[in-house]
Amino acid sequence: MGVITKKIKGTEDVLPKQSYRWQFVENIMREEARNFGFREMRTPVFEHTELFQRGVGDTTDVVQKEMYTFDTKGGESVTLRPEGTAGAARAVLEHALINDGLPIKAYYFTSCYRYEKPQAGRLREFHQFGIEEYGTSSPAADAEVIALANSIFKRLQIKDLHLEINSIGCPECRAKYNEAIREYFGKRVEELCGNCKSRLEKNPMRLIDCKVPSCAEIAKDAPSILDYLCEECENHFEQVKKYLEIAGIEYQVNPTIVRGLDYYTKTVFEFVSDAIGSQGTVCGGGRYDGLIEQLGGQHLPSLGYAMGIERLLMVMENQGIEIPAEEPCALYIAGLGEAAQAKAFELVNSVRSSGLAAETDVVGRGLRPQMKYADKIGARFSMVIGDNELEQNSAEVKNMTTGEKTPLPLDDSFADKFAAVQLAEKFGKTE
Repeated sequence: MGVITKKIKGTEDVLPKQSYRWQFVENIMREEARNFGFREMRTPVFEHTELFQRGVGDTTDVVQKEMYTFDTKGGESVTLRPEGTAGAARAVLEHALINDGLPIKAYYFTSCYRYEKPQAGRLREFHQFGIEEYGTSSPAADAEVIALANSIFKRLQIKDLHLEINSIGCPECRAKYNEAIREYFGKRVEELCGNCKSRLEKNPMRLIDCKVPSCAEIAKDAPSILDYLCEECENHFEQVKKYLEIAGIEYQVNPTIVRGLDYYTKTVFEFVSDAIGSQGTVCGGGRYDGLIEQLGGQHLPSLGYAMGIERLLMVMENQGIEIPAEEPCALYIAGLGEAAQAKAFELVNSVRSSGLAAETDVVGRGLRPQMKYADKIGARFSMVIGDNELEQNSAEVKNMTTGEKTPLPLDDSFADKFAAVQLAEKFGKTE
C-alpha cells in the first residue's frame, strides 16, 4: 500500500460506523449551549500568523514550536489555527459584534492543528468544542461558563471528573509574582530544562506548569500566585467560588494551574479525568480580559474554554458509557428485474420524503445478496417486488425481527401506510 493511502501521523479518520458517537456528543453540546444563550460561530481554518503570535503569545510552546505556518503564493504568512479563541476574538473585532449588545455569547466546533508528539488523547489534528463570552467582567459569568461545561458532562453521564480552579491575577499583581518566581527559580537555574531557562526571563509563570520531572520537582515549593493577588483579583476569585457554590458545583483550588496560553488573566480552570492517563484535562479555560486590547481593540473583558472532543470520547469509552446507536434503516425494498427495481426506487423515495430512512439496491445485486445487505444494515422491515407484485399492485412488508408480514398497496398511499405499520411495531399495536 502506497504512502498516499495512509493517513498522516497524528491524524485520525472518523469512519461512518463511528460518526454517530461524535454526533451524539455534539448534539448535546449544542443543546446545552443554546440553553445558556450561546449561538454558533464559525471561523476560517487559517489566519494571519501574527494573530496567534500576539493573541496566544510568542513565548508559548504553541507559537514557538507547534504551529503549522506557511507562506501563501501571495507572500503572506498564515497559520493553521492551533486553538479557537484568537480567531473568535478577531471575528468579534472585525464584525463589530459589540454593536449587537453585550455580552457576546458564542460557541464553536473547530479542528485545531499543533505539531506535537502524537500520543493517547493528543493528536496533531484534534477537535474542540469552544465557548466564548465577551463584554462582562462579572464573576457570575465565570461561574456560568463553568456551569455550562458541567451541565454537558452531566448530560453525557461522565463520572469522576473534578473541577480545579485558580486565579493568575491581573497584569499588576502578576508582575510582583513574576519577580518572586524569578528569584525562587533563579537560585536553581542550572537545574532547569532549556525551555524553562528561557521562560525565566520572558514568561516566568510558565515554569510552574513545566512537565519535565526535574522542573516539576523544583516547582513544588515555589511561591503561590494566590499569595500575590491584588485586592480586586482576590475579591473576584472569592465571588467566583461563591457562585460555583450557589450552582452546586464542587471544585478544588489548584494554585499550579496557569494554562499554556499567554492571554489568560484572573480565573483559570480545568476539568480533569483520571480515566485517560497523563492527558487528563478534557476541558480548560478561564478569563482573558486583555486579549481584545492585545489585538488592537478597546478593553473588552472576555472568558471561555475549549473541550477536547477526542479526549471526551476516550473518557466515555473508558467508563463504559453507552452512546445510543443511530436509528437503523426503516425499510429495505428489493426489486427483481428492471421494472420492479424502478418501482422500488420510486417507493423508497416516497418513504424518505415522509421522514423515514429507506434503501434499495444501487449495485445490481441478486435477491439473496440484497437480503443479506438488508440484514447487515439492520433494516427493521424488508419488501421484495417482482413481476407478480407489480401485476397485483401489492407486496408484503416483512418485520425482520418477528417475521410478521403485512400487505401494502404499491400506490401513492404506500409511504403513509408503511409509516403506520412501523409506528404500530414501534409503540405496540392498538385495538
